[in-house]
Amino acid sequence: MRHAMVMMAFCVVAPAALAQQPDYRGDVPMEVYLDALAHISPAAREGAAAYLTAYRRRCGRELTTQELRRAVADGEGDPVLMAMIRASYQQDSGAQRALATSVSCVRRG
Repeated sequence: MRHAMVMMAFCVVAPAALAQQPDYRGDVPMEVYLDALAHISPAAREGAAAYLTAYRRRCGRELTTQELRRAVADGEGDPVLMAMIRASYQQDSGAQRALATSVSCVRRG
């Protein structure tokens, strides 16, 4: 349900934000995408940043912006990423650490 609320907020905020922001349809620098998430919800940015760190540690490479965008938007979103965003919102660092061990290195789609 929270994912639906985040995506609904993105759909409402994004058109107005896009008028003043870079074109997000193509590949954009990771910091630009994370900043866009922060406009939706600081917890979304924090959870995504924690996910990126966990991915780098577990998988030995950086996640691309397009891969992160897919993890946020495909279906109901990557369950681990969504849980990390929820843990950020709840300020639950223990859950963040536990979830970091569940990040998958298998590319989707």
